[in-house]
Amino acid sequence: MSNLMSGAKILLECLVRENVDCIFGYPGGVTLPLYDAMYDHPIRHVLVRHEENAAFAAEGYARTTGRVGVCCATSGPGATNLTTGLVDAMMDSIPIVALTGQVTSKLIGSDAFQEADTFGITRSCTKHNFLVKNLADLPQTLHEAFYIAATGRPGPVLVDIPKDVFQGHAQYAPVNTIHLPGYKVHTDGHAGQIRRAAQMMWEARRPMVYAGGGIIAGAAHDELRELVETLDAPAVCTLMGLGGLPSDHRNFISMPGMHGSYAANMALTECDLLIALGVRFDDRVTGRLAAFAPHAKVIHVDIDPAEIGKNRAADLPIVGDVKKVLSKLNKVLVELAPQQQAVNAAGRQEWWTMVRGWKEEHPLTPEFSTTEIKPQHLMKEIDRISGGRAVVCSDVGQHQMWSAQFIRFNEPRLWLNSGGLGSMGFGLPSAIGAQFARPDKLVFAIMGDGGFQMSVPELATVASYGLPVKMIVMNNGYLGMVRQWQELFYNNRLNAVTLDCFPDAEKLAGAYGFKGRTIESPADLTPALEEAVREPGPYLLNVKVSPYENVFPMVPAGGAINEMVLAPPKPVTV
Repeated sequence: MSNLMSGAKILLECLVRENVDCIFGYPGGVTLPLYDAMYDHPIRHVLVRHEENAAFAAEGYARTTGRVGVCCATSGPGATNLTTGLVDAMMDSIPIVALTGQVTSKLIGSDAFQEADTFGITRSCTKHNFLVKNLADLPQTLHEAFYIAATGRPGPVLVDIPKDVFQGHAQYAPVNTIHLPGYKVHTDGHAGQIRRAAQMMWEARRPMVYAGGGIIAGAAHDELRELVETLDAPAVCTLMGLGGLPSDHRNFISMPGMHGSYAANMALTECDLLIALGVRFDDRVTGRLAAFAPHAKVIHVDIDPAEIGKNRAADLPIVGDVKKVLSKLNKVLVELAPQQQAVNAAGRQEWWTMVRGWKEEHPLTPEFSTTEIKPQHLMKEIDRISGGRAVVCSDVGQHQMWSAQFIRFNEPRLWLNSGGLGSMGFGLPSAIGAQFARPDKLVFAIMGDGGFQMSVPELATVASYGLPVKMIVMNNGYLGMVRQWQELFYNNRLNAVTLDCFPDAEKLAGAYGFKGRTIESPADLTPALEEAVREPGPYLLNVKVSPYENVFPMVPAGGAINEMVLAPPKPVTV
């Protein structure tokens, strides 16, 4: 038996070969053989306090580094608790591998203790999933899982492993090749389409770059910057694409969409060429689809052919890796510049005059008060302290939108949020994953009082590992975004949105052994944030803000993005 390895040890050897250094998980009965093998293994296991948060933490690790994040759970409820995180990773194209235990092979289908059909349950919320029935298949399956998660359009992959596969013994042979004949990834882009795209860009009078999360996932930020500078076109980055172009870049307008700026939404509405890069024309960006960029021809670059034409028809589609395509496109743009650059140069100058006029007409301006802390004031102070260089992990709600509007991101992989799924409870566990991935970085977890209370158990994880995460709760006493909609569109019939019981932050943090504080005066905001950042360990800052502040601009449901509500209605005076 000396030359044989258990399935659990084979799994760990495969993880080492995939350069995994950290697993976020929660043990249980059928994963005990794996945890026994991890007892003296160099891969670090991070014990979270709920399996959903293991998936979110693995996402935080992956979103911050671009590497595959790994999470682990036992069978039955452990595996089912992962599913929200898997859907979240699927929606936002985040590469994670989820390892789940399963009951012993001979008991599958017998309704054994803690049995669930994990393979069936997760089929629709993963890029691919596996049920390993034979120990001999384990190494190949694991390496295929990592390959599928990281290549093409990234996403979550689940590997379900019965207990007897963990316990079995076999000879281990390293896997050196991946052969997946049914899995094709088109990366290069069609050379003729790329040349035609460059011609269309020079011929356009009002070109607009619309960059999404694909820029981040594809590490195409340098190529994006070169494109907008070569073409000198205005650019917007979606909620998932923030940081793809530095926020302080002269060509960057802002985030577009439901809570995007006036300038961004008007520019998308009036452009004559829409250069869509790594985007999926999400409804939160487009508003009423029929009215989105109505005058524009569309160039759509995406690695996933299923996205081309799914929501908006493309006049010129290019399927390929956005980094490779932009690299080639930039060369053709420079090559064509001597003949083409002057064709519509005057029109492009007029276009910039229009865009700058929209920015000046309705700037994104933070609110300040001397009597209460405005949420926008809070975000601007976090922005000042971070300087566009900190990792900001946001939960979901009004604070998410204000963070996106007012905090700068001058590098990719600094802004982490649940974009597609909008899952409350994401902020703190994703910050845990980000802090493990980037111990050199200042990491903020910005949460509402609702999302924070969904992730309170992870305060134990933060304390246990001494993670210096700065936890900022924007506390308005409500489920703010839901309250905003009820106020504006349901006759202010507020129902089930009041959060009238919140723990004392100082006592709560103190119970876990670190510092916390509650503030409600604008004069205390700056010193409190600076104190939190100076503190070498974790810090919980509960910031009581204006309870009835709403996020503007706002595009009402079913509206076009140029039909923005820019501010609350002014009271009628008699």
